[in-house]
Amino acid sequence: MCRSIKTLRPPVLPTEATEDDIRAAALQYVRKVSGFRAPAAHNREVFDEAVEEIAEATRRLLEGLEIRGSGGHAAKRQAQGQEPAQEPDAA
Repeated sequence: MCRSIKTLRPPVLPTEATEDDIRAAALQYVRKVSGFRAPAAHNREVFDEAVEEIAEATRRLLEGLEIRGSGGHAAKRQAQGQEPAQEPDAA
């Protein structure tokens, strides 16, 4: 495991991960997998695309995680009106 990648979810972080946190973790992951700290010019485009794709996947993951006891991000989005509340069964 890459030791430079930090856990980005609460309660490990006192606040939500920033874009910089997410991008740094994605960059470390791509560096580890590719074996390159900095790619050669002919690999730069694919390297940068991989970082962006991993960062986006990380954002989606963190937004979707529900942490027991805290309600997680889904409950927070619901409380902010970004997701409709589940309606109780009419039965």
